[in-house]
Amino acid sequence: MTYRPNNLTMKVTQVAIRPTEQSNAAGRPALTPELLAASGARYSRNNEGLESILAKIDPNNLDKSVDGIFKMIDYGHQSIADMVPVALFIDGISMWLAYYLWAISPTAGGQESSTRYIAFDESALIDADTLGIPEPDRAAWHATMTEAFAATQSALEFWEAQFENDPSIARIPAELLADTSDKAKRQIARMRRNFGFDRARYFLPTACRTNVMMIMSARAWVQVCQQLLSHNLPESRHCGTQIRSELELSAPRMLRHAVKKEYFIQGLEREFAQLVRFVQEDNPVYLRGQLSETDHPATPFLETQTPSAVNGSALAADLEFHANRYAHFGTDIRRTLVRFGWDAVAFGEIRDLNRHRTGTKHCPLVPRGFYSAADQIPNDVDGTALGTLAETGRRASLACWERLQQAEPTAIYWTLLGTQFPFEHSTTADKFLYEAELRTGTGAHYRYAQHLHDALALWYERFPETRGRVLEGSAEPE
Repeated sequence: MTYRPNNLTMKVTQVAIRPTEQSNAAGRPALTPELLAASGARYSRNNEGLESILAKIDPNNLDKSVDGIFKMIDYGHQSIADMVPVALFIDGISMWLAYYLWAISPTAGGQESSTRYIAFDESALIDADTLGIPEPDRAAWHATMTEAFAATQSALEFWEAQFENDPSIARIPAELLADTSDKAKRQIARMRRNFGFDRARYFLPTACRTNVMMIMSARAWVQVCQQLLSHNLPESRHCGTQIRSELELSAPRMLRHAVKKEYFIQGLEREFAQLVRFVQEDNPVYLRGQLSETDHPATPFLETQTPSAVNGSALAADLEFHANRYAHFGTDIRRTLVRFGWDAVAFGEIRDLNRHRTGTKHCPLVPRGFYSAADQIPNDVDGTALGTLAETGRRASLACWERLQQAEPTAIYWTLLGTQFPFEHSTTADKFLYEAELRTGTGAHYRYAQHLHDALALWYERFPETRGRVLEGSAEPE
């Protein structure tokens, strides 16, 4: 299946939530997003109860009812806007912008089109004009992107050939391979597809078009608008304008806040200037050295801070009732602070690691190297063909570096999903362990699993008593 979007241009669509048939049958109230927030806010001003508040609603004039409930209360207050749920479907944005949306939306839930299930070809590339690629760079940029898509296809063919030669390379259970039922055939086909896509995707451009669905409060969307509209990339500003337009359907009273802000303009400019200064002051050999022959090793680090008098034995005891990754974590683990990360993570993994909602993530977008999945080539297989393809990714990553040296904001659009950047996450130990169990569990992407295995190894060095109680998986295919 090839990814061919119905609409090649960016489009943001607000989707309202309707009551279920069961809710209607039970006579439960159904409110617009702003009425829901207004009713919740009213709770803090009196103790009249929900039925009394609902009695003030005019079913023939819901918008006026919001003001009637609030009276002199300022609806623009951010705590009230937290009670306005808004779901937006965002079609046709770059994989980079999808990453950025998650980076500035730590409270969002949602999904993004997956490279595990979708084959992308050159029709998915966003045009240079939309991205703001400077005219002098456009021919070279498009040639690089064309080469990247060709490399993706060649890499997919390489990995499919490895699978045909030896299906066990995909770790598919022997009993499943021996099963001739239609169900087993479908499962094997899915595993085969995932195996190939997971290893070939590193050559896909971050300028590929993707789709994102996110749901969060109007307050959070307003802050997203403020940052997007204040950004130095035209794609971001265009997305902010569309989000603002759709937000009006759910929370029109918040629009006066959904504008560019001078403090965001200044802050984003300062952060970009810091990246530029780094590449201008450092020797480009820093990058070329990492791009010479092999993929960057992605060295992990982990720092912890436990509460006073808490040791490894106490943390192990906190895992006594931890039967699955959603199960109970004890108090001391929930109070332990963790900062972990890697000095070089492929952007393909960053897209998902970045979506974990707790804590703070940090990812300075200065290339550290290029990951091509060369570590997955069996010892008895000639990897020359893949090594040649890897040069495409290394040149693209270096092109990003060079344009950062020139303070060109669109530098990020030269990168591929295999381009590696530093990435770190600060959170609490229960959230770290949940992420480690998720990313090493059944069906986990092989590269996520390796990153989290490495991080867990550092955790065990510090707290060996917890080994065996953390539900570390082996990323069995599903």
